[in-house]
Amino acid sequence: MRTILITGPGGCGRTTVAAATALDAARRGTRTLLLSADRTDTPGALLGATTGARPAEAAPRLTVWRPDAAARFRDDLVAFQDRAAGALDLLGAARLDAEEVTPLPGAEELAVLRALRDAALSEAYDLLVVDLPPVPQALVLLALPEELRRYLRRLLPPERQAARALRPVLGRLAGVPMPAEWLYETAARWDLELAAVEAVLADRATSVWLVAEPGPAGADAVRTAAIGLALRALRPEAVIANRVLPDTAHDAWIAGLAAQQRKTVEEWQGTYGAHAVHGVPHLGRDPRGADDLAPLAGPAVNQAPPPVEWPVTDRIAEDGVLVWGIPLPGAIRDELDLVRRGDEIVVTVGPFRRIVPLPSALRRCTVAGAALREGELRIRFAPDPQLWPHQV
Repeated sequence: MRTILITGPGGCGRTTVAAATALDAARRGTRTLLLSADRTDTPGALLGATTGARPAEAAPRLTVWRPDAAARFRDDLVAFQDRAAGALDLLGAARLDAEEVTPLPGAEELAVLRALRDAALSEAYDLLVVDLPPVPQALVLLALPEELRRYLRRLLPPERQAARALRPVLGRLAGVPMPAEWLYETAARWDLELAAVEAVLADRATSVWLVAEPGPAGADAVRTAAIGLALRALRPEAVIANRVLPDTAHDAWIAGLAAQQRKTVEEWQGTYGAHAVHGVPHLGRDPRGADDLAPLAGPAVNQAPPPVEWPVTDRIAEDGVLVWGIPLPGAIRDELDLVRRGDEIVVTVGPFRRIVPLPSALRRCTVAGAALREGELRIRFAPDPQLWPHQV
């Protein structure tokens, strides 16, 4: 299944572009699901159909789904209380009723990720168009599966389950309850679910479209988003210049805005390639209904683009090092920071940070330096003589 993740700065019209693109694909005969993180029924208002917590057909071959984070969070919390009844009773904790539960921060992101996983596994669709939240929240959402899996592995290491037969004995010796079997089972189930979401995000058939109004603010937002995506080994397949004004405007004020938009579009074409930049016209009004959406679709959905590679180049014979290349287009040297932590490296670029496991060959090396050149971070690793196999 082809998956397109659509995001952009707030108020840029990303939901409109997502709805128009999904409708266009459905009209071309593609079984399409529009998955939206919008709390309000903006997709329904655009398509002229009511959408909600259950997948519903909005047009022939087009299904729309807005997951209900509150309902899923209530169900999960009630199930957790049932499983942890013994521990809660020991602590004298009062149970929460489902009616009094409101979602905590992060519940909406988890609901969207679960829906994304369920849609990918359903095999009911050929195309999944995901209307993500604005860029800052979207980047947090895309990072969530990897970060949560890392936390789970640190807090409840799977290898400790081998000692589960000893937990009752240890509990009696320590005088406190030890983690119950259900806790490890729950952690394993969460890890499996998060791994499935990661697989969808990392799939070669998944790509990202950035929607923004061309102009100084839109250019800054696209640059920031592209850096955050690059740190996740993603690149924008398409940059959608939304609400483009006509060049034929006679009004001097509108003509000035059109010229500013044209300059930004040309800059995007130089950075991302002319083939990747797609203009969407300004209708002069808020779009409503399928007829209005027809000219507002993004580019036709093609085959998946090639994946982003983080290659390790062997330059031991020439320079005595291995070089790990990490594409970071748009990154600035002063905003870049690297820290080696055991078999991981912490990469910080501006407001974004990621802890990346080192490729196996580099774990037996020491960091010999790094440089940012032509939009690529090149980290040099020197083989550790004590760990590197000796040549005979």
